Amino acid sequence: MKKANRQLVLNKGKERFIFRYERGCEDQLLDTLIEQAKDRRTDFDWFDAAVLSFKLTQSLIGQADELLRGKDSILQTGLQKQGGKDNYR
Repeated sequence: MKKANRQLVLNKGKERFIFRYERGCEDQLLDTLIEQAKDRRTDFDWFDAAVLSFKLTQSLIGQADELLRGKDSILQTGLQKQGGKDNYR
């Protein structure tokens, strides 16, 4: 079994909902949030699912930004090494 290296936490009143997941398995996490919202045995509702899915989306956007900044940096370095700003290869 893989080690869960990410988590989303929701504190609601006296309850704490902790969802652990692997990077790349965000779709499974969203499915789990839906199942929890459907389950009437818990106090986790659709609003809670929406809040956590929003937090997940923000996290993914941040990761994408970091990747893009890293690629921009690599591209800039490559262009500088080639000696020209318009030299794209």
